[in-house]
Amino acid sequence: MNKTIRRASLFTLLLVFALLVRATWVQFYEGRALADDQHNRRNAIQTYAEPLGNIVVAGRAVTGSAVTEGSDLRYRRTYTNGPLYAAVTGYASQAYAPTQLEGIYADLLSGTDTRLKTVLDTLTNERADPGNVVTTIDPDVQEAAYDALGDTKGGAVAIDPGTGRILAAVSTPSYDPSTLTDATTAGTAWKRLNADPDKPLTNRALRQPLPPGSTFKLVVAAAALEDGLYSSVDEPTVSPSPYTLPGTVTPLRNESASAPCTNASIRVALQYSCNTVFAKMAVDLGQDKVRATAEKFGFNDSTRDVPVRAYTSVYPTGMDRAQTALTGIGQFDVTATPLQMAMVSAALAHDGELVAPHMVDRITDGGGDTLEDYDDGARTTRIVSSRTAAQLRSAMQTVVEEGTGTNARIAGVTVGGKTGTAQHGENNSKTPYAWFTSYATAGDKQVAVAVMVEQSDAARSEVSGNGLAAPVARAMMKAALT
Repeated sequence: MNKTIRRASLFTLLLVFALLVRATWVQFYEGRALADDQHNRRNAIQTYAEPLGNIVVAGRAVTGSAVTEGSDLRYRRTYTNGPLYAAVTGYASQAYAPTQLEGIYADLLSGTDTRLKTVLDTLTNERADPGNVVTTIDPDVQEAAYDALGDTKGGAVAIDPGTGRILAAVSTPSYDPSTLTDATTAGTAWKRLNADPDKPLTNRALRQPLPPGSTFKLVVAAAALEDGLYSSVDEPTVSPSPYTLPGTVTPLRNESASAPCTNASIRVALQYSCNTVFAKMAVDLGQDKVRATAEKFGFNDSTRDVPVRAYTSVYPTGMDRAQTALTGIGQFDVTATPLQMAMVSAALAHDGELVAPHMVDRITDGGGDTLEDYDDGARTTRIVSSRTAAQLRSAMQTVVEEGTGTNARIAGVTVGGKTGTAQHGENNSKTPYAWFTSYATAGDKQVAVAVMVEQSDAARSEVSGNGLAAPVARAMMKAALT
């Protein structure tokens, strides 16, 4: 064999060897990644070859499946009262990645979760019957929140303080998930929804942190009581009015010049929402102590899953004393979601303990047998002492009965709450955010609520936590307790 033929043969063998190595690599190492790639249409064909499992509210499925005409994707997802439950279900789309509960439990709902397989399924390699997701949502509370929010831009959450069950999670304006399910029409809806300046795809209940304004004063008050800065909600504070922000010549004033805020007790300061009292209280405590209490309630937790990953509510670091003062009234860089502020009220309502909030009761197989029960595994954490919680509940009741939260009153029901009107824009140039967080007790029933109205048609002078958010909270609490 001459030299040229030998070289050609060796080169050919090297090419064959390289192809074998590459084929082996693709088969055994990259195969799974390629199979799971979102652009692999075979995955979508498999997912939608059969009806999906369902998301269930109060014993009724709010999802379904329908036959798709003229497509290799045989079924598409459908929704009952889609806009009402969109903040809970999310969407399962033939064209886009699923979101919310649809995304978290995609394997369960498609029947590919290994926990669903029977021995026969394993032997035959057949797809198992899909499972179902049973939520904690109370349809009456969900509908009350949705109707009360109406045309406003906002979010609301209701929690059972004793169990951590999320009874409602509503975001407005909403959208109909059904418009995104069919691959042939989803593109148009997707462009329209993303171009909408009101951002209907944003989950304002769980994933839209905004300045909480005066509702955050509950956290500062809890820190002061726990630290011993003040012994009770009725002890006078050392609080001038107006209060000059430390290191500046800028006076901080109260909304009402006639409010009795000078040296007011925590009860009176919550009743009249005295900025001066809580700004100075935050400075007296120092940012580290306020942050420590805020973090006990759930701020700065980037791993909060309910099981949807909630956006982090933030209490900032590295501030000067003037900035710390502003955090005392829920401003500067403090942000919170409605879920977070509902957690604050829930912990105070539950004697100072927070049961981990969750909106899935259990997941089941196709036959209804429980695969995992989330109520049984809900973690309980001591946030503040029983004494501190009782004192703040009492002060919150004063807010509703005699203070800034009178629109939350419910006849025959014990209601405590806190209003908030958070500044928006440079020098408060934009419409403020209206907040209300509360709890209500009637007999052996209890509920904690937080409502945030980001934007409404109300005149700027009429924007307040009591005017816009408290009526929504009242409707939700009433629905939960009846």
